[in-house]
Amino acid sequence: MHLEIERKFLVRGEAFKSMASHTLEMVQAFLSTDPERTVRVRKIDDRGWLTIKGITEAGGTTRREWEFPISGEEAETLLEICLPGAIHKTRYRVPFEGLDFEVDEFHDQNEGLVLAEVELSSEAQEVALPDWIDEEVTGDPAYYNSQLSIKPYTTWNK
Repeated sequence: MHLEIERKFLVRGEAFKSMASHTLEMVQAFLSTDPERTVRVRKIDDRGWLTIKGITEAGGTTRREWEFPISGEEAETLLEICLPGAIHKTRYRVPFEGLDFEVDEFHDQNEGLVLAEVELSSEAQEVALPDWIDEEVTGDPAYYNSQLSIKPYTTWNK
């Protein structure tokens, strides 16, 4: 088990793209979107992962996470039985001030949403923010991928 400690932010503009060390195209869907226990299947190229996440603790930054590598074929098979609402996104890895920001540019039903996450070693860790970071949305369930699969960004009344 891994304790995931992360903060999440909206992103403005596209300046992060020129700073990215690499990008990945991914698809992910959920076997369970229960807020107390999500079960996600993710596929990137010919690799897959099965991830179980526990409930987010008060403050929204910390939760338990179990992640298991699976084959691309297993991921494809599991994606077929997942709940509706698969998420397609491009992930940019952006190093900044000693940390790696993962910036997700969403596609399809979540088009127009760009989120940055940064994993921390503790909740108290100080984080320098790049100028392309906008509002913090850590702990807002609407921005959890499991919830975006149920209520996509393009359906929000903005």
